[in-house]
Amino acid sequence: MLALELYRSIPRYLAARTVGARMPGLLAGPVAPLRLVNRDEPRVPAEGWARVEPRLSGICGSDLATLSGHASFYFSSLVSMPFIPGHEVVGELFDPLDDLPAGTRVVLEPVLSCAARGVEPCPSCTGGATDRCDRITVGHVSPGLQTGYCADTGGGWGRMLVAHRSQLHPVPDAMTDRRAVLVEPLACAIHGVFRARPEPGASVLVVGAGTVGMLTILALREFTQAGRVVVVAKHPRQRELAIQLGATEVTDPGSAVQALRRSTHAYRLKPERGGSYLLGGVDVALDCVGNRTSLALALRTTRAGGRVVLTGMPEGGADLAPIWFRELELTGAYATGTELTENGPAKTFDLAIDLAAEAPLEGMVGAEYPLSRWREALDHAFGAGRLGTVKVAFDPRRD
Repeated sequence: MLALELYRSIPRYLAARTVGARMPGLLAGPVAPLRLVNRDEPRVPAEGWARVEPRLSGICGSDLATLSGHASFYFSSLVSMPFIPGHEVVGELFDPLDDLPAGTRVVLEPVLSCAARGVEPCPSCTGGATDRCDRITVGHVSPGLQTGYCADTGGGWGRMLVAHRSQLHPVPDAMTDRRAVLVEPLACAIHGVFRARPEPGASVLVVGAGTVGMLTILALREFTQAGRVVVVAKHPRQRELAIQLGATEVTDPGSAVQALRRSTHAYRLKPERGGSYLLGGVDVALDCVGNRTSLALALRTTRAGGRVVLTGMPEGGADLAPIWFRELELTGAYATGTELTENGPAKTFDLAIDLAAEAPLEGMVGAEYPLSRWREALDHAFGAGRLGTVKVAFDPRRD
């Protein structure tokens, strides 16, 4: 089958990390450790698994961080290589599986938890928090925190993958593929909002207006009674869409501290070195980017005793002094799980499917590419914000 394969290459990793930020076009060319290959289809590893043919697979920020050499080495023992990326997937079930007939359209919940691996449920999985699974390196398949990071399962950037029944959610017939491919990032955004837990009327900062940032605005307005929502966005189209989805105010990164000082009536201080910060600030901040600058902004503009949530995969390197001095609560929001709603416990994916069916998501998937045009697709994805695109996706069927 045709697939994009990420492989281990120290020289390319170093090159990507060194020149990628200055010349991102090279990451879609000779620098990235990615290649288009013909390889055998992944094999069904055990009972309860089936083949899935991807129809659309998104290019995620974590994929781009991996290709650009900015993913933390913390994850190196949680993946198996070479692997086929792609974890934001809407596909067609190729084999009948339990209650799902062949041909069923499904979205993929990518975490390879205890159920998929065929091992005794860990405490987290028993409680429904599959995103916190302790068994993601053992069982039926090779180490891999998710589909798209595991050598044995394949991924969405290929013509076929294998998935366990616990990972598959049927898609309503009326839902388009372009909406369905956004279900996984929407589920992650919903999970982040539940981790943020803003009180009614709370002021909220959303740092970053890519896919997760936009969907976080949507989730805040759907599942909380947050008051003022301020969004930090770099590009004009991002600012327009953020307002459409429910942002109260949108500011560019360079003006963010001053804008938040005005809206929260805080004091602004400028240290001898480093950026300005506030005494006062927002009640809750969600960092939907994960780099040093975005985390620093969130930490420096959240009030004492407030909460900062990392929803973007963090690179690290931010000054942590505000956490200590302002007694901030810093928490992560990885993948999806089970949330406690007004109607009782609910799986994040179920909430995301319901919301995706009616939310204003038209136009968010701005481009689809065949695998053979992967360099063009990645170049588009790296420049998506500047080009006015929210999500870029592969359609492996077009090759």
